Amino acid sequence: MRREIHQNLVKRNGHGGQNGHAMPELPPFAQRPAPHRPEKEFPLETVLADDGSADLSRLHLPAERLVSLYRLMVLNRLLDERMIQLQRQGRIGFYIGSIGEEATVLGAAAAMADQDWIFPCYREHGAALLRGLPLQRFLCDLLGNSGDLMLGHQMPCHEAFAAGRFASISSPIATQIPQAVGAGWAARIKGDDMVPLVYFGEGATSANDFHTGLNFAGVRKVPVVFVCRNNGWAISVPRERQTAAVTFAEKALGYGMRGERVDGNDLLAVYEATRLARARAHAGEGPTLIECVTYRMEGHSTSDDPRAYRAPELVEPWRKKDPILRLKAHLAWRGLLSEADDAALREQAQAEILAAMREAEALPPKPPLESLFQGVYAEPLWQQREQLEELRAAVDADPRAARLREEG
Repeated sequence: MRREIHQNLVKRNGHGGQNGHAMPELPPFAQRPAPHRPEKEFPLETVLADDGSADLSRLHLPAERLVSLYRLMVLNRLLDERMIQLQRQGRIGFYIGSIGEEATVLGAAAAMADQDWIFPCYREHGAALLRGLPLQRFLCDLLGNSGDLMLGHQMPCHEAFAAGRFASISSPIATQIPQAVGAGWAARIKGDDMVPLVYFGEGATSANDFHTGLNFAGVRKVPVVFVCRNNGWAISVPRERQTAAVTFAEKALGYGMRGERVDGNDLLAVYEATRLARARAHAGEGPTLIECVTYRMEGHSTSDDPRAYRAPELVEPWRKKDPILRLKAHLAWRGLLSEADDAALREQAQAEILAAMREAEALPPKPPLESLFQGVYAEPLWQQREQLEELRAAVDADPRAARLREEG
């Protein structure tokens, strides 16, 4: 009986194929072509040369915009360094930055259109600032005070900025990937001119949400740009322990989409790859997976000490590839930035950070109690109203709260 069923299936599907489509005849194993060679099929695309020169025909960024992005990269770096100091001083509780990865973050974000949503991982504070998040409000998020746009509902460094189409940062690994695909799919159904950009680290490619998101996007040709920040480390797990694949870009093949591999410390290369990916998505050609090869030069976060698992000599070669130094050399090569300009720009960025920090720290230290359930439902449920009243009573009865009110 089993043999008869099998023969009927073969007759219906033809050589064991699915859905009525005959499977192609395969050559014997010995005659099949050799497996692909990722290092050749996915070469590392670079625009900036070591001396700062570049093929100007490949540049699609106006000079003024390029200088503006350089200034934002410097601000991002100085901000990260300052916030690490503040965490060590106990003035903020936690910080996770992007030192060494600024070109990947800002090059990708700059290539998207204003109407595109950005779905960040957790190092993309520079992209939020690029989209107009005021620096002072970003610092309020770190403090969780009354100026926090997240009303103290989120962890520090988990900002969102709806006005700039910057979705909330989430700690769970890779959850933002299917969210971005869903946004792209919705935009396509509604006919909206919007292509989401989603960032994730190379460690996220081991998560099930990576497969879920890319598989759906590949099958449905969803307009979305996937940016994998391959910084070499998923906290303490090196890239070599994350995947047996030679590159992360080649994973695109398995989902039937285009894959690109670029120098993630080269802002011009990242910008160009993202610009083209966005154009293809907008034209209905589906998603692109871009692997940006960069390096995490510091710890995973202020809760991590990389000296426990990473030899210092591994970092040194990457310091010579610092994305800020490389773009600075390019701007100097084109006569767009002098040493004096650079010094003034850095001084201005430092002053901006200090002023924003003073403003943020001057605000009341906590959001109002009334904001506790704000944004959870359109209207609070009776249970939430009841809990809020209980909380008010508890705070009023607490002598510590009374002392804080007296101190202003």
